[in-house]
Amino acid sequence: MKKALITGASRGIGRAIAEKLKKEYDLFLICQNNTSMMSDLPGHHYTGDIKEYEFIKKIFEDIVTLDLLINNAGISCFGQIQDITPEKWDEVIKTDLTSVYNTCHFASKLMIRQQHGHIINISSMWGMSGASCESAYSAAKGGINAFTKALAKELAPSGVAVNALAPGVIDTDMNKHLSSAEIKELEELIPAGRIGKPEEVAETVYLMAQMPVYLTGQIITIDGGFT
Repeated sequence: MKKALITGASRGIGRAIAEKLKKEYDLFLICQNNTSMMSDLPGHHYTGDIKEYEFIKKIFEDIVTLDLLINNAGISCFGQIQDITPEKWDEVIKTDLTSVYNTCHFASKLMIRQQHGHIINISSMWGMSGASCESAYSAAKGGINAFTKALAKELAPSGVAVNALAPGVIDTDMNKHLSSAEIKELEELIPAGRIGKPEEVAETVYLMAQMPVYLTGQIITIDGGFT
């Protein structure tokens, strides 16, 4: 059975991806706080801080081969730049971007040895266009996009595809701070007329993982036509 590692797998998009892949992949699932939230999902469960290099290193001691890496975990930070503390800035950048380096550092070694593999980084439409009052989040996701393109060129000779998926507004806990009125305003701006579902993102990830590795270095947007 093929093997897949998913970060941020306990809820939202990450959980939807795990649900989609569970019949075809042996899953290695990571969440930050509570492994019990993944107890109904098959596979290997890990709880810890993905921005910590040593934590990720320990997980990869259990992984001999890896077919698919999905870097999904992330946090957001809403506020004007003058109100964002250095500590909060570092937390967002390290959680959303440095963690992608951590997993790719180890996964790439396995995939180069195998001469095959897919890496899919979950970015955001804000990483492409930027979002007011979300400068740290936009910077981290923009960094993921640039990292994806660079790593794709680096790993293409080894038969490894590296792509990013940039969702728009998706119905997850990350957007729970929005009021019903704010959601309605957003929906009016989205040509599809609604916010997206985690399952739609998961379906797209699944299809990307089946594509030939010649599809690499791409940032694919799923946002209902918003951007």
